[in-house]
Amino acid sequence: MDRLAGRVALVTGASRGIGKGIAQRFAKEGAKVCLADLNEEQLRATEKECKEQGMEIIAIQTDVTDRSQVENTVGETVQKWRRLDILVNNAGIIRDNLLFKMTDDDWQQVLNVHLTGSFYCSRAAQKHMVEQNYGRIINLSSTSALGNRGQSNYSAVKAGLQGFTKTLAIELGRFGITCNAIAPGFIETDMTRATAARIGVDFEDFVEAARKQIPVGRAGKPEDIANAALFFASEESSFVSGQVLYVAGGPKA
Repeated sequence: MDRLAGRVALVTGASRGIGKGIAQRFAKEGAKVCLADLNEEQLRATEKECKEQGMEIIAIQTDVTDRSQVENTVGETVQKWRRLDILVNNAGIIRDNLLFKMTDDDWQQVLNVHLTGSFYCSRAAQKHMVEQNYGRIINLSSTSALGNRGQSNYSAVKAGLQGFTKTLAIELGRFGITCNAIAPGFIETDMTRATAARIGVDFEDFVEAARKQIPVGRAGKPEDIANAALFFASEESSFVSGQVLYVAGGPKA
């Protein structure tokens, strides 16, 4: 406990799933956490839950594709706690379809949220990290970066985030800032539940089919990703930067 005592974190897409798991783990480890999410209803529910558990958090509705909103959220976080140490770029959406069925909007929306959103957040956060000569940026990639049927948009952005991560590590390292990425495999979240619904498969059957392909013999949980994020956010990872950690229960999804 208290591995992040005194640190301030901003987590996007923090109202549910992986983002919520990471935010709550950071708070349990002593960090002050800003929860950022577009979904107002879910954000307030998560805010209430965290505060009931005694976590020191704020929650700000944020559209990561809107530069002004991102800059305001970063500004409010720094204004409240006088620093920003950790950024987790987790906000994401899926608009899955085969290439010949994929619309322009399906493509552009996924690029905007994952790539442009991570760019806006990282650019706004690094200003404060550079000034304090310390920072941790953690990007959420995916095993889909290796290619996945029906996800040409999602695979492209998750691969792009890996290149983005390595470039930020090179540019920001001399300012005491590390940047790493986590590439989850099959994780039981609302997003994977939505995928099961899209393809017309019962979610439990979907999980079981995935489990059979995973070497450790189980599907992942949000806390599995939170554990990896905690390492990248902690002092123990200070000599680790520009890396992509696949958290998938085996060498591949």
